[in-house]
Amino acid sequence: PTTDCFPSYLRNYLICKILEKRGGELKMSFPEIMKWNGWGYSDSKFLFNKKGQAEFTGKRYRLSGMIIPGLKDWMEGTFGANLQHKTPATVSPATLNKAFLEELKSTGIPFSHDAEDRVFRAHGHCLHEIFALREGKFGRVPDMVVWPNCHNDVVKIVELACKHNVCVIPYGGGTSVSSALECPPEETRSIVSLDTSQMNRILWIDEKNLTAHVEAGIVGQDLERLLNESGYCTGHEPDSMEFSSLGGWVATRASGMKKNIYGNIEDLVIHIRMVTPRGVIEKSCQGPRMSTGPDIHHFIMGSEGTLGVVTEVTMKIRPMPEYQKYGSVVFPNFEQGVACLREVAKQRCAPASIRLMDNEQFKFGHALKPQVSSIFTSFLDGLKTFYITKFKGFDPNRLCVATLLFEGDREKVLQHEKQVYDIAAKFGGLAAGEDNGQRGYMLTFVIAYLRDLGMDYYVIGESFETSVPWDRVLDICRNVKARIIQECKDKGVQFPPLSTCRVTQTYDTGACVYFYFAFNYRGLSDPVHVYEQVEHAAREEILANGGSLSHHHGVGKLRKEWMRDTVSNVGVGMLKSVKDYVDPDNIFGNRNLL
Repeated sequence: PTTDCFPSYLRNYLICKILEKRGGELKMSFPEIMKWNGWGYSDSKFLFNKKGQAEFTGKRYRLSGMIIPGLKDWMEGTFGANLQHKTPATVSPATLNKAFLEELKSTGIPFSHDAEDRVFRAHGHCLHEIFALREGKFGRVPDMVVWPNCHNDVVKIVELACKHNVCVIPYGGGTSVSSALECPPEETRSIVSLDTSQMNRILWIDEKNLTAHVEAGIVGQDLERLLNESGYCTGHEPDSMEFSSLGGWVATRASGMKKNIYGNIEDLVIHIRMVTPRGVIEKSCQGPRMSTGPDIHHFIMGSEGTLGVVTEVTMKIRPMPEYQKYGSVVFPNFEQGVACLREVAKQRCAPASIRLMDNEQFKFGHALKPQVSSIFTSFLDGLKTFYITKFKGFDPNRLCVATLLFEGDREKVLQHEKQVYDIAAKFGGLAAGEDNGQRGYMLTFVIAYLRDLGMDYYVIGESFETSVPWDRVLDICRNVKARIIQECKDKGVQFPPLSTCRVTQTYDTGACVYFYFAFNYRGLSDPVHVYEQVEHAAREEILANGGSLSHHHGVGKLRKEWMRDTVSNVGVGMLKSVKDYVDPDNIFGNRNLL
């Protein structure tokens, strides 16, 4: 393959590396660019330097290269963190289907059964997956990896898989947090990871209809960059957009940080092409709406790799926004912050992004604030703190902050901004500056790296989400956080856990709530088991408080035990009947959802 076939995060590596190709076999050691046992780029991570100061390495992010003076005290104060541990790892040999392999060679489609390539695609980013990798405790991994270059290559691979009874697991960006990429340990057939990363081109842009036809393997940052070069964007920005793929967005029914004006993935998709064991499924036209029975797109969106491989997607695009402005609001307490977000949603004037952090998360964000470069800046920050806490009387242990992002026509953005700040003022909110808003928004892309640092110091943690009606938001936030704290205590966690949340996307009838929890596991013989028990209890508490099983992470294998309660017995039967028809031999055997 040429280097142009790969997303940017792999291209630089491939330019500098010679690919060894022997009769179709391809060796690609992607972990030299991407971590194989952690989040993101290998050159980007939090660490404590020789002076004991926290810093974020690399040059890719706004926080890169900066000293973060408050992080060490926050970690020690929150978790009692101190020591470090790391462990080597090994991988079992591949079990290959020789007949499948021989026919695959004749197609010229690149493949590999190298250990690094297999392990790299054997997991997503659930806590238990990363913890096992770091400890060298691998479960079942794919027996080989294939890299189709286009839709027709996928058709060939699926046909061969059906012919030779090979299990296929689609792989996009690898950012799953639902155990969706884990290989079922009971699977006895040869497992092939179908990596879509070479299918990353924009095939055409229709400027009259404002649509783009795109291969599903493209990752979010490359899709936006290429569209931006033509003056357009999708506006779809999930937290994982640097690494997650378009096909993955479709397969998990994804949502982005700017969904308030651009919509969720189901609002952006016009046409989907998917290869299944029964053949190719797609609509005959790209009309904006059809009344032709149940929408077949809704069998595909959220199917999580159980029915086939999404290969091409036609989606809405928009001209790049003329103007962009960040902002933030500090509220005296979480209750008034939620009331403000509810009113903003009621008046349908939500900016592109509006996210409300509770007090624990506010303190966490403050701990990640980089070292200021001047005495004057430090003085101004001190004045702001004094004004909010002393003059306005906000309690530092109760206040919370909302971060804002406005996009669009400059004049309309400024009008919109005034409207939102006027609403916030009615609920006791004070404008807290553009810089805080931008920093809060950008921290989204680096927070995932913090988990890797935590694991070096016996701290494990995770995030999970739900959607909930407005009248249940406060209850669910309070009750789930309390349940996490109680469960940790009951399970023998020696140190108080971090239990925090934020309200992210807003809707007419409710909102998405994102929870974070973490704890120091020193003294626990099986920390992952304890973690999973706590998370399981938190999910039960979410459901008991009227929350959804998932808002945008999907179900995978992690949450499928609750599917029957979520969609009813008949609903599960309908999903199974589709699976049985489309894939009667369970070629797409990742065992997600059902």
